[in-house]
Amino acid sequence: MSVPQLSDEDVRTDQSTRQAKLKWVIVVNEELPAGRAVNAAACMAAAVGRAMPELLGPDGTDGSGAGHPGLPWAGCSILAAEPAALRELRAKAAEKDDLFLVDMPGQAQTSRVYDEYLDSLAGTKTEDLDCLAVSIVGPRNKVSRLIGKLPLLR
Repeated sequence: MSVPQLSDEDVRTDQSTRQAKLKWVIVVNEELPAGRAVNAAACMAAAVGRAMPELLGPDGTDGSGAGHPGLPWAGCSILAAEPAALRELRAKAAEKDDLFLVDMPGQAQTSRVYDEYLDSLAGTKTEDLDCLAVSIVGPRNKVSRLIGKLPLLR
């Protein structure tokens, strides 16, 4: 897993998200209840933000003078997939060197103590993990080919 390095040419806050060279998607298990799906997306977004701070645009100020922290200039689509397709997507994305992949194993939502989560993760093979969601960031064309025509999460 590598973190794509963005050049100044890649970071274009003056263009539509559809023109961005970079694409960011989060794909969630369509069978998850809403609260768990949102939790998975939020947790993975935090991990992406830490790894790729250049994805965040500059802070803004509204008409009343109140500040607002920067948001992702490239946008982020939240999609849905059935469990088997999600596992397959994770496996394919993990094979690509120029994609940044964050996943949400089931243990992450069932462990109340982070160290216990890490112990459980260490004792489970990748293919045996219950994949709840994945986040993929990388070149638009490569991410689009991977996700195909997955629907938006509803």
